[in-house]
Amino acid sequence: LGVVCSGVAYQYAREVLPEASFLKLGFSYPLPEKLVRRFAARVKEILVIEELDPFIEEQLLAMHLGVPVQGKEIFGHVGELGAEIIREKFLGQKPQLIEGSADIPGRPPVMCPGCSHRGVFFTLRRLKVNVTGDIGCYTLGALKPLEAIDSCICMGASIGTSLGMVRADPAAAKKTVAVIGDSTFLHSGITPLLDAVYNRAPVTVIILDNGITAMTGHQQHPGTGLNLKGEEAPAVELENLCRSLGVRRVTVVDAFDLKEVKTVIKEELAAAEPSVIIARRPCIFLLSSFDEPLFVDEELCNGCRACLALGCPALSLRDGKARINPTICNGCGLCEQLCRFEAIKFPAERAGEQSE
Repeated sequence: LGVVCSGVAYQYAREVLPEASFLKLGFSYPLPEKLVRRFAARVKEILVIEELDPFIEEQLLAMHLGVPVQGKEIFGHVGELGAEIIREKFLGQKPQLIEGSADIPGRPPVMCPGCSHRGVFFTLRRLKVNVTGDIGCYTLGALKPLEAIDSCICMGASIGTSLGMVRADPAAAKKTVAVIGDSTFLHSGITPLLDAVYNRAPVTVIILDNGITAMTGHQQHPGTGLNLKGEEAPAVELENLCRSLGVRRVTVVDAFDLKEVKTVIKEELAAAEPSVIIARRPCIFLLSSFDEPLFVDEELCNGCRACLALGCPALSLRDGKARINPTICNGCGLCEQLCRFEAIKFPAERAGEQSE
């Protein structure tokens, strides 16, 4: 048996069929025909293991290698592969179910401690508005405990979706917000914003400006002032770009100032024309140093859990009291703004209490 595969499918196949002969293609188009024919001459049957469409398989069949070639008729066209799937489909061995001895609590992905997006989504949920989301770190705003995003389709879809909702139901303008990151906006958000201006639709757009393309590895973009080689490049100013598109209401807010964020969002939702809010704070991974971690005054904390609604990994509850993990807290101060009992404090307040 000869197995032809590419990419991660090779690892799956190697685990299930260790005795087979393998041809791993690192460059699948154009197909290395001479190499394939030499391989086919040494085997009696070829099994092509690849995900989704039969790209390699169809090329092998067209070469008329003189040996049977199988692939998608065994594994199908839908879904991703895995060692268990190959074992079941090809060898007929059904996967063994292993029951765990203890229930492990689930841990969904969360925004980083000090993420500049967290406060915006917390505010949006408090305002109970419809939020059309986009692709980026901020997509995590759809998950618990924030649960602020109602739709997420593709890059740039947030503004277009919001525009469609407002056009279909004008009353939706007072309760619909489009949220998009700075790099996604520059990638595919400019056109739908221009469309909103052209159609005079009262769409409220929040650009989450953390100064980088964070989710995919902190690549530069046209707004950072550097190109992908790290060389200086012209930096696009988002506020000027939005105004040049015809948006007259453009406001820049501090993403860590919950009161300001809430006030501005309510003002722009009431506007009768397109508006853009730029919530600006750098991605936490761009900072070379952090503020000192906050602390909880246990005498003042009553365990109300209001701070936990932020979903910050640095916050937890122990013995009925809020706890801040000093090893990952970077002093953003969001939790301090939420505590009505002033139980969460900055380090300077601790120093002041000790001096007294």
